[in-house]
Amino acid sequence: MRWIKVIAIALLLLLVMGVVLVWRGPLATLRTLQQVDDYPLYVMHYQGTYLFDWYLTQGADSPIIQFLMRMNASKLCTTFTGHTPEGEVLMGRNFDWEPHAALLLYTAPPGGNASVSMVDMFYLGYDGPERSWLQRIALLFSPYVIVDGMNEHGLAASSLKVPCRPGSGESEKTAIVSNHVMRLALDYARDVDEALELLQGYDVAFPAVCVHFFLADASGRSVIIEYIDGEPVVIDNVEPWQVVTNFLVSEEQPQGATSSCWRYNAAYQRLELARGTVSAQEAMSIAAAASVPDTIWSVVYNLSQRDLDVVVGGNYDRVHHFALPMGR
Repeated sequence: MRWIKVIAIALLLLLVMGVVLVWRGPLATLRTLQQVDDYPLYVMHYQGTYLFDWYLTQGADSPIIQFLMRMNASKLCTTFTGHTPEGEVLMGRNFDWEPHAALLLYTAPPGGNASVSMVDMFYLGYDGPERSWLQRIALLFSPYVIVDGMNEHGLAASSLKVPCRPGSGESEKTAIVSNHVMRLALDYARDVDEALELLQGYDVAFPAVCVHFFLADASGRSVIIEYIDGEPVVIDNVEPWQVVTNFLVSEEQPQGATSSCWRYNAAYQRLELARGTVSAQEAMSIAAAASVPDTIWSVVYNLSQRDLDVVVGGNYDRVHHFALPMGR
């Protein structure tokens, strides 16, 4: 009987150790959650893997997606690029919807790039201002619901809602959900060219809403990617700046600041007047000019310096500054 007890205790200890090892990363992640603005804005540093490499083998059929299927998209958004007088590349971004808690998320997955990205915590059922440790577990899915971000090599990405142009887009390729196009690019690409090459290996599914994507890198190159009839259409920048909002650029093909969207025109006019040369403060002013009462955040990413300024709730008098380590 004594040996049975010894074996039982040993098995129990092994089980406890296994649970500790499995949950060490998630628990360490949740401990980093910190509120930095009363809007509220939070910061969290993800520890270890979030299994995105495994997800890429499963695609849109992954069980993870069943948890995230209720995800919505913002009503209005604006993204643009420019460069400072010193030649540093900037990407500005407004994320517009309704007042929701915002999360600045740092990730550094094994075998992937470190990145910083923004998350609308509503997607994770977060209704603030604080939640129990058990309720916080949903935040472990935050890498899957980013809406804009930048990686350690100066590649930035954002998504914006647009009208749907349905098409099967079905092939023998693995299908990934539209929001994970940005995750794929930030985790595994160093620049726009690498991101476009990666995307060739996947179909993209739009289960809830349709979006187009904006990618920019530290070289000054940027592209808009729109899926028409299931196939990607890539629109390169032809000026030292580029603007995108919530209409299909490939269909409307605006000439200068003549689009159907006033936010596009407001950003484009200011960038055109400056020939794309703006400071980080001026880029934030452009974001403010294109903002709406329900702008959750405005971000200016410096793709050359790998840092960013964040404003939440339209409070442009309070700018939060964050940094990301340079590429390895």
